[in-house]
Amino acid sequence: MRKKLYKAESDFKIIVLDDEIGIIDSLEVVLTRSGYDFVGETDPIKAIERIRTEHFDMLILDYLMFPIHGDEVVKRIREFNSEIYILLLTGHQDVAPPLETIRILEIQGYAEKSDKFDQLILLVESGIKSITMMKSIKKFQDGLNKILLSVPKIYQLQPLGNILEEILSEIMPLVNSENAFILIDDITDFTAGNKSIFKGIGKYKTEIIDFIESLSPALIESIGNARMTREVVYFETGIILPLNNEFLQSVGVIYVESHDAMTFHLAEGVKLLEIYANQASSSLNNAFLHSLVNMKNEELNKTYDQLRGSYMDTIEALRLAVDAKDIYTRGHSDRVSYYAVKIGQELGISENEIEMLRISGIFHDVGKIGTADDILLKNQSLDKLEYEEIKKHPLKGAHILSAVSMFKGVVNIVKFHHERIDGLGYPEGIKGDRIPLLSRIIAVADAFDSMISDRHYRPRLALEVAKEQLVQGKNTQFDGEIVDAFIQILKNYDKLAKEVSAIYLPNPQA
Repeated sequence: MRKKLYKAESDFKIIVLDDEIGIIDSLEVVLTRSGYDFVGETDPIKAIERIRTEHFDMLILDYLMFPIHGDEVVKRIREFNSEIYILLLTGHQDVAPPLETIRILEIQGYAEKSDKFDQLILLVESGIKSITMMKSIKKFQDGLNKILLSVPKIYQLQPLGNILEEILSEIMPLVNSENAFILIDDITDFTAGNKSIFKGIGKYKTEIIDFIESLSPALIESIGNARMTREVVYFETGIILPLNNEFLQSVGVIYVESHDAMTFHLAEGVKLLEIYANQASSSLNNAFLHSLVNMKNEELNKTYDQLRGSYMDTIEALRLAVDAKDIYTRGHSDRVSYYAVKIGQELGISENEIEMLRISGIFHDVGKIGTADDILLKNQSLDKLEYEEIKKHPLKGAHILSAVSMFKGVVNIVKFHHERIDGLGYPEGIKGDRIPLLSRIIAVADAFDSMISDRHYRPRLALEVAKEQLVQGKNTQFDGEIVDAFIQILKNYDKLAKEVSAIYLPNPQA
């Protein structure tokens, strides 16, 4: 009987591995009928290679197979792919791998084989929901990373026309666009009817008179709607982003023409565009500030605070995105900040330096936003190239914080927090007192929290073992005086644990 062919209706690709061709055929009918792109394999070795060279969202595999069982297949796959969602099938419950093995290999689902596939389909649908959620998070993280790269450009002090062009150039990749324009009020013009400043890219790269004549009544109405409501407006051929100042007053709009604009109805897409629009508005305020030499001090301070707050929000969002990548490091930056402040207080440094320590601790790993997940989440030791990539994160973090002058004091603290007293650290290999004192403090706090926290590649260390490691690293990896101060603080660890329970403080083994 000829098989009926079903066209895949979803973007999800599933590979099924089973040495029984009958199971493959049955699952092909069930899964293709449900709209999934299906691939079947009976050879475990071939399946591993296909997953290595092709993209699959989900793997469904049998446990008992020749020449290797399912657990060994998963172990080999996890060496190079930590993202694929895995469901394990077995014909007999008593020969299934132990629960600990399933956890270690990050197998997300388990089911017994049956003539009916109801349970399996439910597991597949549940898995697809998880995959969809992770894709949304990944898309949001990628968008944040693009914003991260664009923010320093639009904050540079340069002619206003250049800033406007940079704003348009950096937003267009977010919505796959080639045509866009920005229309803002000239707040330096004090005549009765304030002038507008216009900049276009693509087909809108024209003079303002020609530009106004080219606008349809519907688009003009939508622009007015965006300015009045101060909210994003979706137009039939694009999206309109309001630019609001620190007093939530409209100062203009950005219009980006895109046939993909409707995809930004998703919450994460709207949030990305709003973050970017806030940065664009702040950068314009920054430019206007340098023109308004007669602005009152109070107004100047408010605008500067708004600029600082907007940039702080973006950096915080990036830091949280780093935390969201890995449950094993969630809360790590907050705890490092806490320990660093305690060390600074023990050493008697100034209140200003304490505040710099607090901020540096929170943002010390923000540079990891640009590091690939398969490196950050790898269970095994990193190879040479992967380690070199990880070593870039202090410098990347310094670049992020260097974009505006308000973070000038913490840039080098973040940049040098992985340097060692003996000169064997990174990124520059400086040693001894050439390493900033506050960087040396962050280094000790960072190492301690890492040691007492679970990681992909090892379980947490006991408190006493971690303290011993710090002592062994005195005057080679760490500043000896700082280690001594921290060891003194850790005598009251139980009290510390209570104080920071709200920031996921690990409970180290006794």
